Amino acid sequence: MHVIVATDGSKQSLAAAKHLKSFADPTKITEISVIAVIRPLASVAFADDVSDKQGEWPTGSFREAAENAVDTIAAVFEGWGPKVNKRIRSGSAANEIIKAAQQYEAGLVVVAAGGRGLSDAVLVGSTAQRVQHYAPCPVLVVRPAPRKRRKA
Repeated sequence: MHVIVATDGSKQSLAAAKHLKSFADPTKITEISVIAVIRPLASVAFADDVSDKQGEWPTGSFREAAENAVDTIAAVFEGWGPKVNKRIRSGSAANEIIKAAQQYEAGLVVVAAGGRGLSDAVLVGSTAQRVQHYAPCPVLVVRPAPRKRRKA
């Protein structure tokens, strides 16, 4: 089975990759494609919150930030078993993830919910939601851990 693991450079997408690895049987997975999608003409850079270069002012392109994030997520699966592909695509995140699932005949897509939304209440998982509805295969949506509430 081919598995697509999508990253938007968020810590939540790293958590989603680790979650897959925590329960999946690597003998049942033939390939993993770690995919980042760069939006053309975006006014906001592809944020890299997961690689060793996180927090640094970006000196390269959006593509470089996406490559750093993909490398970090792919490293989660090093030595685990399945072949790991690193892929950068351009376009709408949801559309490109769905197209990749079709193109590679994926058996599963793994996405994080709430990676880059405005808040926990607004836009949480809008990409994940579209992927879940239109992907040609099952989708594992990994939600963020609940935030601890302050006691009054």
